[in-house]
Amino acid sequence: MTSDFSIYSATIRSLLSAVDAGSRAMPLTPETALDSPQLEILQGLSLGELFFGQEIADTEYAQCVHAGLYLYFSALDESHSISQQVSSASGSYWHGIMHRQEGDWSNAKYWFRRTGEHPVMEKLGQETSGTWDPFHFVDRCESAVNTRTGQEELIGLQQLEWQFLMQYCYQHALGQ
Repeated sequence: MTSDFSIYSATIRSLLSAVDAGSRAMPLTPETALDSPQLEILQGLSLGELFFGQEIADTEYAQCVHAGLYLYFSALDESHSISQQVSSASGSYWHGIMHRQEGDWSNAKYWFRRTGEHPVMEKLGQETSGTWDPFHFVDRCESAVNTRTGQEELIGLQQLEWQFLMQYCYQHALGQ
C-alpha cells in the first residue's frame, strides 16, 4: 500500500518516501529499529525542522507527529520517549500503538483506555466496514504474533491506522 505523503512538509515527505517508496509495512512487533539513513536524519531533527516551511500551531500534535515518525522506522524507544510526554488522546493513541508493537499487550490496552473514542477510530471503522475496537485489534495482534500466522492482514490494518493517525495529528499540528 503506497501512501500519499503530499500533505506533509518536504522534510517529512523526504524521510518517508525514501523508505520503500513510502510503502513500508511496519512489523507488528519489530525486533529492532529500521537500519536506515532516514532514521539517523530524523534523530537529528527538531520539530521546527520537521515542519520546515510550515508554522506549528499546536506543539502537542507536532510531538505526536514526531512520535509517529519514529514508529514508522520501528524506533520504539524514541517514540515512547515522546508519546509518554503528550497528555492528549492522540499522544495516548501513539503510546498505545508503541506498546502494542513492543508486545506489551496489557500496557497497550491501558493506553487505549486513556485514548477513549478518537476520531481516527471512527474513520478506521468506516474504512474496514465495521467498528474499530483497539482492544480487539491488540488481541488479534497478540494471537498472530504468538501463533506466527495471519500477520499480513494485521500489518495492513496497522499501516492504515498509522496513516490516518499521522494525517490527523499533522493537520492538527498546523491548526487545520
